[in-house]
Amino acid sequence: MPRSVSKKEKRKWTRLQLAIPVFVRIRDGSGKDSLEFATAINISPGGALVVVRRSLPKSALVSLEIPSAPIGPANGLKTSSRVMQAKAVWVTHLDDYHLLGLKFARPLSTDAASLSRRHLRKAGSAV
Repeated sequence: MPRSVSKKEKRKWTRLQLAIPVFVRIRDGSGKDSLEFATAINISPGGALVVVRRSLPKSALVSLEIPSAPIGPANGLKTSSRVMQAKAVWVTHLDDYHLLGLKFARPLSTDAASLSRRHLRKAGSAV
């Protein structure tokens, strides 16, 4: 069996092929924080593949933050995750950048945002 097929079958969740800008924060051994603007090139509830410029060690603990507009809680909407804790489970070093295979400390929720039909009707009539 080809390696790519067996690896795909082991995955718990399907990965979405999306380019999402993210901030990667890591604390080095001396306790100093560093922050890098990076791109997640695919993501699933269990992890992400992130392209970074700075070399990070395998098993590095990182905080991944998706930048978004500051919005307050909306009536009827769940708050979505913006900051995720993750661990690098593999690293590939290329010429000018590095690929990080990250596993989230807690899987992201796959529940749909809870909107009642009443809220959907109100939103639809306002358009």
